[in-house]
Amino acid sequence: MEKLIGEFSIGLFFWQTILFLALLFLLRKYAWKPILNAVNDREEGIKNALDSAEKAKREMENLQADNQKLLKEARAERETMLKEAREIKNKMIEDAKEEAKVEANKLIAQAQASIETEKKAAISELKSQVANLSIDIAEKVVREELSNKDKQIKLVESMLGEATLN
Repeated sequence: MEKLIGEFSIGLFFWQTILFLALLFLLRKYAWKPILNAVNDREEGIKNALDSAEKAKREMENLQADNQKLLKEARAERETMLKEAREIKNKMIEDAKEEAKVEANKLIAQAQASIETEKKAAISELKSQVANLSIDIAEKVVREELSNKDKQIKLVESMLGEATLN
């Protein structure tokens, strides 16, 4: 029996080895290629996905950089516009002040000219009134002087005396 078991073991071992090698051959011929192809395809897909993810990451970084650049440009443009608006506002205020000053000076000059005209008219009127008043007073004085005959003679002699001296 030992011999049978020993022969059986060697025969079994031989057949097992043959079957194993046949199985390996069959697996290599029919299973390994599809499995390796599937693994290679899977590896290629993962590699492509990683490459796409890296590319998307770079594009996202570029977009963020572009966005930052656009934000900076927009801020700079806003600051420029605000500065221009402030300058325009200040210029308008200065122009309005200057125009108001010119208008005020013009009004003052017109008022002074009007005052001067009124003053001259008032002086002229006053001179006219003073002249009329002087004539009225002189007329009254002369009437009173001429009402008395002695006074008339004296007045004529004093005028003649003054006329001869000149």
